[in-house]
Amino acid sequence: MMKTVLITGCSTGFGRDTAIHFLDQGWRVVATMRNPAANSLPMSDRLIVLQLDVTNADSIAAAIAQAGPIDVLVNNAGFGWLNAVEGTPLDTVRALFETNLFGAIAMMQAVLPGMREQRSGVIVNVSSSSLYKPLPLLSAYRASKAAMNALTESAAHELAPFGIRVRVVMPGMAPSTSFSGTAQGHVMGAGGFPEAYADYAQATFAAMMQAANGPVTVGQDVADAIFRAATDADCPAVLPAGADAVAWAKGE
Repeated sequence: MMKTVLITGCSTGFGRDTAIHFLDQGWRVVATMRNPAANSLPMSDRLIVLQLDVTNADSIAAAIAQAGPIDVLVNNAGFGWLNAVEGTPLDTVRALFETNLFGAIAMMQAVLPGMREQRSGVIVNVSSSSLYKPLPLLSAYRASKAAMNALTESAAHELAPFGIRVRVVMPGMAPSTSFSGTAQGHVMGAGGFPEAYADYAQATFAAMMQAANGPVTVGQDVADAIFRAATDADCPAVLPAGADAVAWAKGE
């Protein structure tokens, strides 16, 4: 029987690439996004595009009701932030955790009753390869993603008796989805970046741009890793995705 994957955050970037990859493999894809008007996915009779805000309980309930039984959940929705701890408003920290962590937990809670009933299912959480290194100016963002990894590790043990697998994919830096635009805005003084950190931030930003000229992650790397996590029962619990992520995972 045709299997169904629900992917959050599909309007652009890794989510969009992953949705296309699953479609290419013959899956039924429920591609969700906060603004379906931004949908640019190719048309398919196996594609359903739904409005979903992972921070809104009513939105989650409506999407799950329309999606039907789910075989694989991909928690991809999230956003990044580049600033010093001192310059990051607490409201921004809360927003990071609401989307990057609490939204993923809410989605897991929404699909798990069905997965337990069918005694099968896979949850793939998308984290970040930035956790392999103590990168500066990413403190709040990395904290939200570190919590995602911890969540995945424990949930994998909790859910194994029900035949449910939980995996985490850790993408590297992709030029199309990097922090470059946000970073430049903060370094140039927008977004409440502390003046005292300006010189340090400029140097850090320059190093990030230089790194982006080396081995980087492309969307297909991440789509491949997520598909492997969803379909290969023997794959590692943690999968780096992209040339830079793989190198960082090896300590290079």
